Parts: sequence; structure tokens; C-alpha cells
Amino acid sequence: SPHTITGNVGLYSQYIFRGLTQTNREPALQGGFDYSHSSGFYLGTWGSNVSWLTDGAPPAYQSGGSLEWDFYGGYKWSLPSDVTLDLGTLYYWYPGDANTTALKGGNPLNPKADTWEIYAALSWKWLSGKFSYSVNNKTFGVADSSGTYYLDLTASYPIENTPVTLIAHYGMQKYDGQDPRYRGIANNDTLFSYSDWKLGVSYSLPKDFTIGAFYSDTSSADVRGYGTPAECIGAVCGAYPKNISKSTGTVYISKTF
Repeated sequence: SPHTITGNVGLYSQYIFRGLTQTNREPALQGGFDYSHSSGFYLGTWGSNVSWLTDGAPPAYQSGGSLEWDFYGGYKWSLPSDVTLDLGTLYYWYPGDANTTALKGGNPLNPKADTWEIYAALSWKWLSGKFSYSVNNKTFGVADSSGTYYLDLTASYPIENTPVTLIAHYGMQKYDGQDPRYRGIANNDTLFSYSDWKLGVSYSLPKDFTIGAFYSDTSSADVRGYGTPAECIGAVCGAYPKNISKSTGTVYISKTF
């Protein structure tokens, strides 16, 4: 058959996305389904529990905000010399109601965090690079952020004749624009741009199970955007119970079917 449908489910000690913990360093249950066609066309969906939308003070969401549900699709081309080109789009949906308490001037306290990206990826054997570009104006709840992008460079090296894969990653999150909530304080680039990296290892088990562990960290993450109420620059402080950009370790078990 030219059609393939696969599924995946995993239990993680926390959900790390682009170097940031999405669950206040608490466990996450994740899973999804993928459809692919022999022509290269694919569609998929994936979800995880999150808490970052309700952890803040004040919280970004006044109700809901505990789920990230992604929808994506695209097309892959197999090129000579083991090169693959992947073009697609991904929508991050965070069901719930944003905290709409008005600030001076009538600007809402928090926009919805729903985010739409388009991406292009190029891979060769165990190396890959991916560029994701935000096309809506509220990238992960940051207003006036159209043009924000993320660059992902990843190596997943399988050790020959073993079930072990070594993983290394470097990413750069670059925000654009000026969120009205921080006008006169700093622009989006200053508050929310950062770099992240990850080193890890995975081990393949029978019946399509995988266990793994990785260590992740960020650099140049502003505490006003990602820190705690005790971490401040001037009169502006972070909002989260724990600094979501700090170095941390994660372990997991997952299964594909």
C-alpha cells in the first residue's frame, strides 16, 4: 500500500520545547498519529499536557490552557546522496480562554497563544537543519510577533550494531516586533529571543519501545520573559514559579506503533 499510518505515545519527566520547560518540570504524557503517502505527502497530529499558560502570575489563560494540540502537514522529497527536503506547516493550538484583563490603552493582558508556522528542513543521513517561520502575530502568546523564527540544527547519530543513538541539538529562537504590554520597557527581541542546546542518548528496546535521557539549557534568555517573580531587571520581573529556561535533565520512555 502507498499509505502508512503510525502512532506514538511517550511518558516524559517533563516537556521541553525549544529549551523551555512547558510543564514546570512536572511529568508530561504525549502522543500522536501520522499519515504518510509514498509520494512524499504527510499529515499528522500530536498533543501534550502543558502548564506554562496557567503557571504565570498573572496567568496567561483564565480557563483551559492545559493542552497543546498540534496539527501539521507537508511534503518530503528524496534527493540524491541521501538528502531529504521537507516543506510544511504546523499549527499549535492551546484550547482555553486568554486572560483578557485590560491594560491602560485597552490592550488585552494576554493574547491567545495559538501559533502558526511554516517550515523548511534539509536532512542528510543523521544530520538535519530546520527553519520555522511564524506567520501569525501572537507567537506563543507574544503580541506583534509576526516574523519570529526558530533555527534547529540536530544530529542523531546511531552507533553501528548497537541500539544506542547519540543526540546533539542547537537552536536559536529569534522574536520580532514590539508587544504593547512592554512598550517603553523592551522589544520582543530583547525580552524573548534566546539560544538553546541539548545533549542526549536514546536506547531502542524490543516491541518498538525507546528509553532515553537528555540534558538541555539555554543562553541569553531574559529573566523578564522566562524567570520567576524573584528574578528582575529594574522593576520588571519574571512570572513563572520556576525559571523555565534554566538547565535541566529529562528522562522518558516512548513507543511507536
